[in-house]
Amino acid sequence: MNPFPKLLEGCLIDTKHVESAAIFVAKTGDVTFNLFKQVCAEQTQMLLDAFKHVNVTRQRGLDFRSKHYTCVRADKHSIYTTYEGHGLILVRTALYVIVATYSQSMYPSICVEAVEKLAEYLREKGN
Repeated sequence: MNPFPKLLEGCLIDTKHVESAAIFVAKTGDVTFNLFKQVCAEQTQMLLDAFKHVNVTRQRGLDFRSKHYTCVRADKHSIYTTYEGHGLILVRTALYVIVATYSQSMYPSICVEAVEKLAEYLREKGN
């Protein structure tokens, strides 16, 4: 049984400050669970590559779902980006990358906190 649907719902979506989310396997890009309507393999790979090239990500930002997001923070564990009041948050654990978005009507800090707490939970479990 896949535990990620309940984790994403309970830890992220239920905060009302995460618009959508997904969890990818960090090494392969396989989608473990996805609440986005469409995320193609190229987009998944681009999100994973953002952690391989943090300096480039910090300078150039990210293109995701036809929007160009400006990078606010980028390090080996977390990438925060914004686009006209919307945001894209990526957090990496040993095995997974959690991706979440927020909209203009949501608080970015709550979205970031929720994603980071889920990542910490996964890290504590060895994931």
